Amino acid sequence: MRYMLMHKVNDADPAAWSPTPEFLARMGGFMTEVNKAGVLLAAEGLRPSSEGAAVIRAKNGTQTVVDGPFAEAKEVIAGFAILQVRDHAEAVEWAQRFTALFDEIEIEVEVRKVADFG
Repeated sequence: MRYMLMHKVNDADPAAWSPTPEFLARMGGFMTEVNKAGVLLAAEGLRPSSEGAAVIRAKNGTQTVVDGPFAEAKEVIAGFAILQVRDHAEAVEWAQRFTALFDEIEIEVEVRKVADFG
């Protein structure tokens, strides 16, 4: 089963976008571990909404484009990973291990099953 883990941080918190060398070392170790476990399909970090973000909304055939930064949004998606795991419980376990890396900032990880239409 494929699961997407999306982590959210406070878009206005400078610490969320300026990782320390210690954090980068912890993240590197985690990425090595998840990769060696053979469950990592893709992972990327994202930049703050002030650096080239946009939201496009469509309703009744009309589109609205809002460019970042998103002052009204407290939390934004800061990155994602797609994992190939046995079940939901394993996806949640990896998400918990990921959130344990963060001790300087508040983080939220949403775990969602990827739709399989095949």
